[in-house]
Amino acid sequence: MEKEKIEKMIEQAFAVREQSYAPYSGFSVGACLETADGKLYTGCNIENGSYGATNCGERTAIYKAVSEGNQSFQRIVIVGGAKEKKVDYCPPCGICLQVMVEFCDPELFEVILAKSKEEYRIYLLKDFLPLGFRLEKWRLI
Repeated sequence: MEKEKIEKMIEQAFAVREQSYAPYSGFSVGACLETADGKLYTGCNIENGSYGATNCGERTAIYKAVSEGNQSFQRIVIVGGAKEKKVDYCPPCGICLQVMVEFCDPELFEVILAKSKEEYRIYLLKDFLPLGFRLEKWRLI
């Protein structure tokens, strides 16, 4: 069952990647996020001429989920690469990792990087950002 769920998420990540708006970099990313209760949210990267206004696919999916009242997540699938080339494993950027740390337990949250439904790797968030800034760790009040 778990394998089927991951394959479905990979399919959705590839599908939403096609909606990516990446005229500046040509690098398109799709993400599929699973909540603790099994609901899926997708997101793609959306670039902007003012590069700081660009949003990654991972954050798009997370922000969609949070805006609909979901803040408990168990995994995310990420696919990405230049549109005209075959995708390779595409790890999340530092900003996306920090956003994940805000909402996810680094010891439990899975980050799945996929080239295809058959070829993917599963990591834990802590593998990418072992010392992420966590509110409960640093709260002073």
